[in-house]
Amino acid sequence: MLLFLQLILTVIAIYVAVTHEEETRLIIPLACLVLMFIIGRLERTSSEKEMARKEFLKSEIDKFSHKDSTTIKEQDFFTIETLLWPKNELLLLDTIHAIFKDLGFAITPGIQYHSVDRIIKVPNTQRSFGLQVMMYEEEADRAHPKITRLLQFEKEKKEGEKSIIVASTHVRLTLADREKAAHISKELTDFLVQYNVSFITAHHLYGLWQKAKRGEIDIFAFFQKIYSHRGDLSPQKRTLDFLSPSPDLPIQ
Repeated sequence: MLLFLQLILTVIAIYVAVTHEEETRLIIPLACLVLMFIIGRLERTSSEKEMARKEFLKSEIDKFSHKDSTTIKEQDFFTIETLLWPKNELLLLDTIHAIFKDLGFAITPGIQYHSVDRIIKVPNTQRSFGLQVMMYEEEADRAHPKITRLLQFEKEKKEGEKSIIVASTHVRLTLADREKAAHISKELTDFLVQYNVSFITAHHLYGLWQKAKRGEIDIFAFFQKIYSHRGDLSPQKRTLDFLSPSPDLPIQ
C-alpha cells in the first residue's frame, strides 16, 4: 500500500513538472518528494516492527517447544500468533479449525447443532467432539457465555459425541509466564467433572500440533484417550490428572 502511494506521488510529480509552469512546477513536485520521503520512513519503520514481531514470536516459540523454530514456515506465523495471542474468538476459531484439518481430522460446522462451534470426528472411529472455542484474559472460568451453549449440546448430543473446550488462556502473558500460571478455575474444573467435558488449552494444542507434525505422537490415539477419559475426579486425584490422560502430554 505504501509503495503504491509512492508510485502515485511519483506520477503526480512528473505530470506537474511537465505540464505546469512557474512556481507550481516546483512546489508540487517538491511536496511530492517530501511525502515520498515520509512514506519511505514509515515503510521502513513498519518493516522493522514486523521483523521484531517475528523475532519475538520465534523466541517465544523456542521457549515453549525447546526446538529450533527456524523450520516454521512463513505462512505458519499468522496461524501460530493467532492461536497463542488471539485478537478475538472468531480468528481463534478459524485457526483451531485449520489446525484440526491439518492434523487430518474431519471438522465441520455443527449444522445439526446450534450450540457448538464445530464438530470434530476422529478418523476411523465412531467418536466425535462438539468443539467450543473460548478466549480468556486470565484463567478459564465458569462465567464464559459459551458454557450455556455447551450445556445445550450436552442435552442434544448423540451417542459417540462428547464436548471439548479449547481455550486460549492468559492471552496477554508470554508463554514462559503461562507455564507457571493456573489455566482453569476450581468452579470450571468441577463443571468439567460433573458433565464429563474435555478441556485443552490453545498453547497445549499448539504443542500437540508440532509433535504430531514431527511424528512424535499419534494424535488420533491421543484424542481417543481424551474421549475415553472419564470425569471421575476424586479428592485424592489432582486436577492435572483429570485434564491429562497421558503423562507426557500435559494439557495445562
